[in-house]
Amino acid sequence: MTERRLSPLDKLLARADNALRTLTPGTIQAERSPAPTADSPGSEAQPGTLPADKRRHVLGLMRINHTGEVCAQALYQGQASTASLPHIRHAMEEAAREEEDHLAWCEERIRELGGVPSRLNPIFYAMSYAVGATAGLVGDRWSLGFVTETENQVVKHLESHLYQVPESDLRTRAILEQMKTDELKHAVTAKDAGGADLPPPVRHAMTLMSKVMTFTTYRL
Repeated sequence: MTERRLSPLDKLLARADNALRTLTPGTIQAERSPAPTADSPGSEAQPGTLPADKRRHVLGLMRINHTGEVCAQALYQGQASTASLPHIRHAMEEAAREEEDHLAWCEERIRELGGVPSRLNPIFYAMSYAVGATAGLVGDRWSLGFVTETENQVVKHLESHLYQVPESDLRTRAILEQMKTDELKHAVTAKDAGGADLPPPVRHAMTLMSKVMTFTTYRL
């Protein structure tokens, strides 16, 4: 069966649809669950009661993670829009679909903690899409290398957050653990597919942008 060729307008509408679904709370639903009867990792665990200060801190951490998944959607969509090889483009689109689960899980946990996603998400989506599209234009090896570095930095963030989340908060910890597993898989897959090692200045710039994102979205 031959794959339908999309017109430029079709592709533009598909990208716009993804952006709207990503930025509109409640529109993306998780399609998989590690547990057969659970809607998200840790959903079978008792919510428990967190002290007000710890609840606010966990809420801030989950808001950071949610915005990180918004950025991941934009990055993968941007890279897919400019990737030259079909299998690379499809890999980016598949990774974006898997990241949708993370987006839904983080949003659900934010609501449970009594919060809302960051108001800065549209800005970070636009910035990340532009970065992803630029990486795709530079070349598929560099685009894959960008995925590898991005996912490795995300894993470090998740490890840091797991250290800060109380042991009693089983729901949040289960979500972060599953996300960490998935992000590691994406990093390895991109590297094995031929991802190039990014130059140190590029890695440092990515780290700086990540620090700006975490500082602002924790609060807004």
